[in-house]
Amino acid sequence: MGRGKIEIKLIENPTNRQVTYSKRRNGIFKKAHELSVLCDAKVSLIMFSKNNKMHEYISPGLTTKRIIDQYQKTLGDIDLWRSHYEKMLENLKKLKEINNKLRRQIRHRLGEGLDMDDLSFQQLRKLEEDMVSSIGKIRERKFHVIKTRTDTCRKKVRSLEQMNGNLLLELEKCVIHPQFVLHDEGDPESAVALANGASNLYAFCQHHTHVNLPPHHHHVHGEDDLRLA
Repeated sequence: MGRGKIEIKLIENPTNRQVTYSKRRNGIFKKAHELSVLCDAKVSLIMFSKNNKMHEYISPGLTTKRIIDQYQKTLGDIDLWRSHYEKMLENLKKLKEINNKLRRQIRHRLGEGLDMDDLSFQQLRKLEEDMVSSIGKIRERKFHVIKTRTDTCRKKVRSLEQMNGNLLLELEKCVIHPQFVLHDEGDPESAVALANGASNLYAFCQHHTHVNLPPHHHHVHGEDDLRLA
């Protein structure tokens, strides 16, 4: 049976419409490719779906710009780029105006430029108020940076003090009092050297404990404490 004719009108069902679009788009792209290969034709197809999704086919070895340039050259009296060029010029003009305005503001804030003479008293007063406000914001930011750095340094100092205190406490626990050094009867010289080293270590620990530790960390070993140890 032959295929029935389809009435050419908008397909109401969105799903069927999308399926039909995809099938026919692929079909027309296939025909364009065959035409380009068989006849050495320059073919360009640009399609936009209902959702503004673009699909494009261009003959191998060509670009869309080259096709458009050739189209414009063939017609002669059509300039497809003029509107785009005019928009670019208009945008450039606006950017130049903004740039000139910013430059004037910079010169005013520096107190330079011949156009300072054209400012009225109210404009000069407004400029002065703006500068005072800007200086206040800069000063506030500067103090914030200083405070942040100061707080960081204080935290580092407290951490180092805590580490120092812990190390001194560990050193104090490791000290051996000279009167408790056991002498090796077989080697008197080694025993004397060990006693002298222990005495020096004990004196060093006691000195740093009294100098660096807070009052609640001071503790002097009496004779009773040593005997109990």
